[in-house]
Amino acid sequence: MTTTLTCRKAVEQDIDRLYHIIQGYAEKGIMLPRTRETLAAQLDTFVVAEIGDELVGCGSLTRLGQDLVEIRSLGVTEGHKGQGIGKAIVSLLEQEAKAQGIPKLMALTYEVKFFERSGFTVVPKEIFPEKVWRDCIHCKKQHCCDEIAVLKRLD
Repeated sequence: MTTTLTCRKAVEQDIDRLYHIIQGYAEKGIMLPRTRETLAAQLDTFVVAEIGDELVGCGSLTRLGQDLVEIRSLGVTEGHKGQGIGKAIVSLLEQEAKAQGIPKLMALTYEVKFFERSGFTVVPKEIFPEKVWRDCIHCKKQHCCDEIAVLKRLD
């Protein structure tokens, strides 16, 4: 059995596995849930990480404005955390943002140290009205949000 980690753009055959990874985090209240239909519609924004034929992680990049994208739905399966998989996914998403010419990459997270190790800094989430009006208004935690905003400048 191979132990090589591969990161790639998500394809239609990944939808069920993406759904299960995200749903596991959503059930713990640490990630917004996504339906299979939403995943299918946004599939081009997702990347996945595989070891052999096992999908072990995912993440997506969502444009919030002309100069801002957000890392979303970043997750690694149980038993595979702490192996550099999340870092590899973030690196691929960062490369994608740079390729699109977008200078700012942000995330809302509970894993601040993880993002800081990848060059992000903590910032007030209020500096992202694009995020607040697009997503936060639909979140059950909107008035008591405990996520931390992180930002990395790519320019």
